[in-house]
Amino acid sequence: MWNQRYNTDEFIYGKEPNDFLKQEVFQIPKGDVLSLGEGEGRNSLFLAQQGYNVTALDISDIGLSKARKLAQENDVAIKTVQADLSSFEFNKEQYDGIVSIFCHLPSDVRRRVNRGIVESLKVGGVLILEGYSKEQVNFNTGGPKLEEFLLSIQEMEYELMGLEFKTLRLVEREVQEGILHTGLGSVI
Repeated sequence: MWNQRYNTDEFIYGKEPNDFLKQEVFQIPKGDVLSLGEGEGRNSLFLAQQGYNVTALDISDIGLSKARKLAQENDVAIKTVQADLSSFEFNKEQYDGIVSIFCHLPSDVRRRVNRGIVESLKVGGVLILEGYSKEQVNFNTGGPKLEEFLLSIQEMEYELMGLEFKTLRLVEREVQEGILHTGLGSVI
């Protein structure tokens, strides 16, 4: 599905980084950052431009190829890893930061990944996550159509137990990210 979606010259989510990531990136200590479900590389490019050592992880080899090309065009380095998050092995205390931007997964996979995130962050490490909330089904502006793939605050509190939340809130905001995330959305 993702190779088919990314198999175009156009960057379907754009080349600009996610707004929430731009706003919060300063929270991440300088060092190694893992970007989950990175797609075509817009967020990895931004992180690398801020001086982080970035690993972009995605299931799509086409998306990652576009990410490498985007990084090269902008004179920064990123590492890419093609992997399915349903079987990806997280290492203990490996990353200073983990970024998950609109990386929507089936609930059983999401629970497994979130446990891996908690274990994989170094002491003092930071997770920056934004995803569509369950209320997004009432909007027609992007994201999964199945509620199972959408987030709730209660699920995030439970699944990310062990992390200290500096920000955890449900908001409605304008999302303008390429052709598939366009308009008012409900995000966590």
